[in-house]
Amino acid sequence: MTDVQDIEAILAITNADPNEVLHAVPGDAGALFTWDYAKGARPQLEKLYEKAKTSQWNGSTDLDWSIDVDPERTAVELGARDGRMKYVRAIMNEKGSPVAHWGEKEFNEYAIENLAHRASQFLHGEQGALLCTARIVETVPWIDAKYYASTQVMDEARHVEVFARYLDEKLETRYPMNAHLGALIDDILSDSRWDITYLGMQIMVEGLALAAFGTMYRTTNEPLLKQLLRYVMSDEARHVAFGVLSLQEAYADINGAELRERQEFVFEAAVRMRDRFLHQEVWERLGVEPRKIVPYFVRQQSEEEVMFQQALFAKIVPNCKKLGLLDGRDGWLRDRFTELGVIHYEDHIDTSVEYTELDALSARTL
Repeated sequence: MTDVQDIEAILAITNADPNEVLHAVPGDAGALFTWDYAKGARPQLEKLYEKAKTSQWNGSTDLDWSIDVDPERTAVELGARDGRMKYVRAIMNEKGSPVAHWGEKEFNEYAIENLAHRASQFLHGEQGALLCTARIVETVPWIDAKYYASTQVMDEARHVEVFARYLDEKLETRYPMNAHLGALIDDILSDSRWDITYLGMQIMVEGLALAAFGTMYRTTNEPLLKQLLRYVMSDEARHVAFGVLSLQEAYADINGAELRERQEFVFEAAVRMRDRFLHQEVWERLGVEPRKIVPYFVRQQSEEEVMFQQALFAKIVPNCKKLGLLDGRDGWLRDRFTELGVIHYEDHIDTSVEYTELDALSARTL
């Protein structure tokens, strides 16, 4: 396995053509019919499906797009509570720091670009979820899962719509998909196994998205963004719960080499999403050489609790434990998460339970 701290390997993953309009992902997954139409054989999935049917919202009419958004004010406000911004300010004082010459003007520009980059990755990740969920409708063998996944396709289309509109109309800028996130989604879509689509998108990508949305929701006072995130979060918790509930059954009897493949996939996906937070594209746009600044953030990840650990592993580790991936096959994944210093998240609430709490909150706030 490659060294997860190898900076050259991290920086070698780039967008081959950041200006491309279409991106094709080859794959050989086939569509699977089921002639068992007995609805309700999996009561928890049926419950999610029934809830999804009554929880649809309209991004055009349920959000107040007349709200005037000041991108700089919104970004600076978010940056004031962002650990990454605090870290950049701290390394400004280190000898040889690539941001040693920065003043408030540069920090404000960084905050603006950081917001645009985060929102852009939300957008691209949601389109990845749209494609993956359409794939699940085709490939999952259970009718209850096909029913629910079809509602998620609509959810994801709505999420793509609202994030694209917010970026175009309110922030007036956009970043291409981060190369590390793109590589992970390409791998998910090119794999023919339906459970890998679930594991990669529903557990890993959607788990991170739910955490990232929650962090931004709690730290922003911009009313349109806050409202948009609250609506999206009400859907996302349901989506991750769908993955946990489905894979619990699928992985109940999995063992041996098949189990190890899933464990390795989870770990490699987690590292790729961690590397997404290094956001080389932002540094390039700001005129800072990524090779000079990225080592500071790799160092930070190994020294302290940082956002990617809190956002990602607080969701991923308990979900993996519930799926039996954490301790299966001699605890290989437990060992890897222990080495990363994130195993203490194993007893955090898993998303199949967390969904009920978020759903209750949405009933009061939507």
